[in-house]
Amino acid sequence: MSGKETMSEKKKTALADIRYVKLVPIGGINPGSPLSEREKEQQIMLLNHCLNDYPKGVIIGRDISVGRYMAGEHEITMEKVTYHVGFERKPAWER
Repeated sequence: MSGKETMSEKKKTALADIRYVKLVPIGGINPGSPLSEREKEQQIMLLNHCLNDYPKGVIIGRDISVGRYMAGEHEITMEKVTYHVGFERKPAWER
């Protein structure tokens, strides 16, 4: 390489540079309090905000929770994925 960085090359965030981690849950496993479509959209919008806006975060891990419940003769399976989004510094929009 010539040492010059082009616009298409991106600086990757090293794990050692992560100083702030935000947990972003998507979905829910509480059958007594199911999420509305609006709440699900808000969760996805927050994840997209973390990954696309300044400063850009990177997914460094995820947890998956699964709940199985019986409702009469029917089995209900619910899932929640919590993304661990790492940032080099705490974003100004995060309080």
